[in-house]
Amino acid sequence: MAISDIKEYAHLSAADVESLSDELNSIRRSVTESLGEADASYIYRTIAFQRVLDIVSRLMIHGTTTKPAWVIGTATLGVAKSVENMEIGHNVSHGQWDWMNDPEIHSGAWEWDMVGLSSQWRYSHNYRHHVFSNVVGMDEDLGYGVIRITRDQPWRPENLLQPLRNLLLAATFEWGIALHSLYSERDRADAAKTDHTRALIGKIARQVGKDYLFFPALSGRRWRRTLAANLTANVLRNVWAYVVIFCGHFPDGAEKFTLAELENETRAEWYLRQMLGTANFRAGRVMAFLSGNLCYQIEHHLFPDLPSNRYAEISIQVRALCEKYDLPYTTGSLTRQYLLVLRTIHKLSLPDRFLSSTSDDAPETASELKFRTAFPTSTRAIPDPRVGLRTALQRMSIDRRARRRTNSSLERSDRRA
Repeated sequence: MAISDIKEYAHLSAADVESLSDELNSIRRSVTESLGEADASYIYRTIAFQRVLDIVSRLMIHGTTTKPAWVIGTATLGVAKSVENMEIGHNVSHGQWDWMNDPEIHSGAWEWDMVGLSSQWRYSHNYRHHVFSNVVGMDEDLGYGVIRITRDQPWRPENLLQPLRNLLLAATFEWGIALHSLYSERDRADAAKTDHTRALIGKIARQVGKDYLFFPALSGRRWRRTLAANLTANVLRNVWAYVVIFCGHFPDGAEKFTLAELENETRAEWYLRQMLGTANFRAGRVMAFLSGNLCYQIEHHLFPDLPSNRYAEISIQVRALCEKYDLPYTTGSLTRQYLLVLRTIHKLSLPDRFLSSTSDDAPETASELKFRTAFPTSTRAIPDPRVGLRTALQRMSIDRRARRRTNSSLERSDRRA
């Protein structure tokens, strides 16, 4: 099962959790008070860069005849779409730049270059996902309704197909996001649902018309060349966005939580849930920019409305807090994180009877119960911040390896006997 007592799982006392919250609030205040011209200049430069890149790539696709030029133009268009989707659209829609009071760069006004509506996405993502991050039964981003990503989601026969579903979702991610966002509106009144459906259909019509009718028509007899470029660029953007999002939410160490954890949850416990429920991947400046700085997913979930260009500096402080409170700072290379995600997706496509680890102590699903048999009660919520979750996990790992070596030695002895 997932975590139902985050303080026990984290091996922190209530006082520790509140102290951690105070330090995170201090980081927020420091960044908020320092926002200014340099940050505004960053987002303006980013928007200008993306628009120029989009124009240059389309001119290359429309105005050249060679295959290498088409490949370069298509790849560049894919980059432009990724920047617009992640570093601009995603972050603007989070309200990261609302403090500028610029009506063109405001969360309520920006409409991104995808088939989904920004307004519907803001409800499903900013509210359903960020407020209830990784809470089973509340956060619908856990597998997006098509992939079993934790053992708390009951196995169904159709899960056998989820390795194929995963590939399809990667290639069509913008469509999955659009339908997922509409689905999140299902608890609205019937009239409102009808209006939301009509609005989404209108957005789809405009987006499809732009990418697959308008721009190809501008190319005249070479419309097939432009159509193929737009389709390929959209797939490239979809796959990249999918990889970034999945690596931030579903590798080992990104924990899940039960509905019980929400009962009387404080702001301090919410902070802790964000830290334990997300994961980063290592990236240089270019990859960080192309990912919308979502390589810093931990920092993004802690401070979703702070400008993304600040996440790198915030990450240094958050990592230091993890060190101070002996909490894991879950990160790794992009390749490693994605391979862990793939392992979970393929593993959980099978019924639970084929899985060896327990439902409380598996890489993809863990709870505080795994510590109750491993350690005495007195060590499960240690007030000393130097002895916390990270040390407990290390001890369990050492114990497992020791038991495996012992069992292996006993088996060899039995065979010799």
